[in-house]
Amino acid sequence: MKKLFSITLMSILFLACTNGQTGSTKTNLSATEFAEKIKEFPNAVILDVRTPAEFSDGHLQNALNFDWYGNAFDQQIASLDKSKPVFVYCSVGGRSAEAANKMRQDGFKLVYEMDGGMMKWKEAKLPETTQ
Repeated sequence: MKKLFSITLMSILFLACTNGQTGSTKTNLSATEFAEKIKEFPNAVILDVRTPAEFSDGHLQNALNFDWYGNAFDQQIASLDKSKPVFVYCSVGGRSAEAANKMRQDGFKLVYEMDGGMMKWKEAKLPETTQ
């Protein structure tokens, strides 16, 4: 009985940790992998979760700015299509990890995160805009 309980508990924990994303889908990507994956989904949402001031200093082309610390974050993500891929990034990866986990808990099917955020994007000399 204990063994059955342990197996059941482990299964539940495993499923809870995957949050609906398949185990074979790599969702935490390096800056260059993130850039390449965006090309595969040209109409996907690119979400910058930094503050508006950080966003204005430079961001990815076509990115939306939904401030993780802002009061409207929950309402803003509620406006997105949960069935389509979303690409999330911040400055170094902490806020985007929190935001991505929240989005997965809220039912988003596929959320990609940029490991190292804009810091790694700039180090890789990838394009950014202030427009």
